[in-house]
Amino acid sequence: MILPIYTYGASVLRQQTETVEQDSPELQKLIDDMIQTMQGADGIGLAAPQVGRSERLFVVDVTLIADDLEKEGSIVPEQPMVFINPEIVELSDEQGEFEEGCLSIPDIRENVLRPTTVKVRYTDRLMRSRELELGGMLARVVQHELDHLDGILFIDRITPFKRRLLRRRLKEMAAGKVEAEYPLAETRVES
Repeated sequence: MILPIYTYGASVLRQQTETVEQDSPELQKLIDDMIQTMQGADGIGLAAPQVGRSERLFVVDVTLIADDLEKEGSIVPEQPMVFINPEIVELSDEQGEFEEGCLSIPDIRENVLRPTTVKVRYTDRLMRSRELELGGMLARVVQHELDHLDGILFIDRITPFKRRLLRRRLKEMAAGKVEAEYPLAETRVES
């Protein structure tokens, strides 16, 4: 089932997520729904808060950008990927700037500086412990989605000057004046 995506201004996007304690049919359904939602919106990542949930979980499917990943020399694991209770083990000192966007902030893209490689420890969909070292675009996607689990949006990582330039658009978005080619949850800024 395709779930509505919460947009900028929704309080769920700013909350810390809760550890997933165990597997369940409900968890597996949520994972299926999140993958279907992400793919339906032509996204490459989706975190639980973006669909109004508090679980420490995100999904990634970089199939849409697989050619770009291969050009940069990245090894692309089997897709889609499920990250339950992810944590960063190591970040590279080397940083790179790349344009990011977000399904929860439609039509806004900005350059974000992030470490170029990341080692992440997580539980996969079958509840097996995993550790992956990722580089390039896949490292960026994982860092972006992991930020969501801590209530951080990519616009929090841009310069204050660029945030000021976006202020009006973000205020309109928070007021519900936003459109996308995928279902959006009705949200209003809480006073």
